Amino acid sequence: MKYPPVHYHDYLGLDKILAAQHLKSDEYGKHAHDEMLFIVVHQTYELWFKQILFELNAVLKTFQQDQIAETEMGRACARLERVVAIQKMIINQIDVLETMTPLDFLDFRDMLYPASGFQSFQWRLIETKLGLRLGDRLSYNQAPFYKSLSEDQQKLMMETLDQDSLFDSVQKWLERTPFLQGENFNFWDSYKEAVTAMFQGDINTVQNNPRLSDEDKKKNIEGLQTALKSFDALFDEKAFEELRKNGQFRLSYKALHAALLIQIHRDQPILQTPFRIIQALLDIDEIMTTWRYRHALMAMRMLGQKIGTGGSSGHKYLAEATAKHKIFGDFFNLTTFFIPRSQVPALPKSVSAKMGFHY
Repeated sequence: MKYPPVHYHDYLGLDKILAAQHLKSDEYGKHAHDEMLFIVVHQTYELWFKQILFELNAVLKTFQQDQIAETEMGRACARLERVVAIQKMIINQIDVLETMTPLDFLDFRDMLYPASGFQSFQWRLIETKLGLRLGDRLSYNQAPFYKSLSEDQQKLMMETLDQDSLFDSVQKWLERTPFLQGENFNFWDSYKEAVTAMFQGDINTVQNNPRLSDEDKKKNIEGLQTALKSFDALFDEKAFEELRKNGQFRLSYKALHAALLIQIHRDQPILQTPFRIIQALLDIDEIMTTWRYRHALMAMRMLGQKIGTGGSSGHKYLAEATAKHKIFGDFFNLTTFFIPRSQVPALPKSVSAKMGFHY
């Protein structure tokens, strides 16, 4: 043995962990059996939140560099995919918690005021480090979200809000993507030509369809022209910036183009890991939305229209947060601008060679 012996129980600090469940119902002499389950599930949430933060901090350290070595990209991707796996497990804990009935919960609920999951510092830290901005959050009891935290936690949260989030760092990373423009190649110009040709082909098909009436042809062509117009902002930076100011986009013009290039040419070896990074961020955002939705449903199941223990509107607040608290929405909206692979312009051989493996 190279090192002194370690005992399982001591290594895991089980004396502290297993002695950390203090039932309020026992304290008040009104034992509620399901309070133990309630505490254990929420303590487990917080342990997993700690692991998620551990992974996120490592990924942030990677992406906050001005230049990222390719050797670090695989590790960053694996850590984000680990976060996704943890999130899926966290959602499954709701199934365990829902074995407690509403009447079981009422046995001890009144003893918990004003404690609330809204006071989970780690969960708010996860949201903030990922990139949920202050202005994009619902107010909580007419106050900013951080006001429900302790003074020390508020200070740490304000420091985090002042730092680049993962969204900010990923955006800068995307803006540095090569291949968007080469000596004799401009990805966006070639994509615009392909989109225009695709829609013009569809319009010609409608015009030459003998089975359609003139009225049907007119409606179909108007629909195709409207769809084509939705691409205009992606080919016009000035128009794009106007939409961005109005909140329709969050990513910069260049970052959105890079994300689209990565999605469309994801089979190119050099773009496979960036594609997995984007997919992991999509998964993280989607599962967070799913978790909020399940939480909202559980609140309705347990409380009906009662207010939450922290004084919020309970189910109503959680349901509204589900719809509003998105971070990587632009990655979801990218699919609007996909075209069939068969119509994607081929990459010049010189560009394709640079994207491949070299020995």
